[in-house]
Amino acid sequence: MSELIEVRVPDIGDYADVPVIDVYVAVGDAIAADGALATLESDKATMDIPAPVAGIVREVLLKVGDRVAQGARVALIEAAAPAQAAPAASADAAITAAPVATSMAATAPAPATAASSSAVSTSSSPAAVTAQVSGSGPQAFVSSAATAIAPPPVEAAAAPVATHASPSVRKLARELGVDLTRVPASGPKGRILADDVTAWVKSALQAPAAAETGSPAPAAGGAGLTLAPWPQVDFAKYGPVDSVPLSRIKKMSGANLARNWVMIPAVTYHEDADITALEEFRQQINRENAKGNIKLTLLAFLIKSSVAALQRFPELNSSLDGDALILKKYYHIGFAADTPHGLVVPVIRDAGGKSLAELASEAGALADKARAGKLAPAEMSGASFTISSLGGIGGTAFSPIVNAPEVAILGVNKAAMKPVWNGETFEPRLTLPLSLSADHRVVDGALATRFLAHLAGLLADLRRLLL
Repeated sequence: MSELIEVRVPDIGDYADVPVIDVYVAVGDAIAADGALATLESDKATMDIPAPVAGIVREVLLKVGDRVAQGARVALIEAAAPAQAAPAASADAAITAAPVATSMAATAPAPATAASSSAVSTSSSPAAVTAQVSGSGPQAFVSSAATAIAPPPVEAAAAPVATHASPSVRKLARELGVDLTRVPASGPKGRILADDVTAWVKSALQAPAAAETGSPAPAAGGAGLTLAPWPQVDFAKYGPVDSVPLSRIKKMSGANLARNWVMIPAVTYHEDADITALEEFRQQINRENAKGNIKLTLLAFLIKSSVAALQRFPELNSSLDGDALILKKYYHIGFAADTPHGLVVPVIRDAGGKSLAELASEAGALADKARAGKLAPAEMSGASFTISSLGGIGGTAFSPIVNAPEVAILGVNKAAMKPVWNGETFEPRLTLPLSLSADHRVVDGALATRFLAHLAGLLADLRRLLL
């Protein structure tokens, strides 16, 4: 007699109310081992629930729209005998998420962001609300200048009963003051996507405010943000074009990046670190352990030094909570990982208590999992500070986007040999460009510059890490 296997939701981190967005099987269907049974979507990632064995689906115990947690029952599968096992199907149990830069928010948005959103939603007209941005710029992420649009207060209070949208989309709508019941859905089975929300905002900006509410348009001189309509261009009339859909990661990260870009008054500061001695030491250790399992990477030194600098300047390891600043006593460092589908941000927890070798090993393992699409949601959440390194590619400087609810992010470019005056002559030194974007509401220019100078000093002389 064939064995009846009960499938339950696997470990999905700290999430307790995750919606089911797709169910791929019905009673009587044949399923291959590792074939997808259903898909869950948190505010940062999607995850397929795989079948542990090949067999026949005898009962489906959830449906689209259900909200589940770890251990919830998914299906009953009658396991097939080895000779009857269905051929392996092509199933990708990939977990996708957004960044850093994009990174994406690991938890709820910073309360200051929520406060901005609250202020928007009390507006009496859908006029665009001014969002001040200072000094920050786009990086190798998808970004756009999203603008808050506020529905009338009565409509904003109404619950979106008939809408089908993921938590990340609902969060984006709340922060932009968009009533989801007014947004046309383009996703499968009537699901509202982040693109639908941003498209609705763009269309609302293009339409004169007076045409919809009778309210006068925002006055010139800074009283409101007035934007020209988004250009509608038939690119094909200029030459051959291809239309390529965005990856799921870029779609999901785009909403968070647009929010962070508009709502965080970020300024970027630059500094060069002399890593000549560090690089000599790193290469020496790697040569000595060429046959061992220790291979130190520059990222490991960056993480170790960043933790020491954060301990010296705790404001950069914080989050805004209304009028209070939450100073975190833990040091969970996120780092941007380049994958075929876009950037994701794995998180190394308790980085301050780990050795350089442990940091290098864990970062390498997480990067491999990211490229394979195997990161769990818990491995992409909880960061208190993020590092985005383009050192393997090049560049001299950039402005990474602060990943709310964090207040700072470190950008790193490729090290280069430069002539440095030592007081008597020029000598070649290996310099590493550092770029720090910080929320100016928390980190002013003096504090940011002190942090960067201290970090550069740690990288220049590793003995300072012992102090």
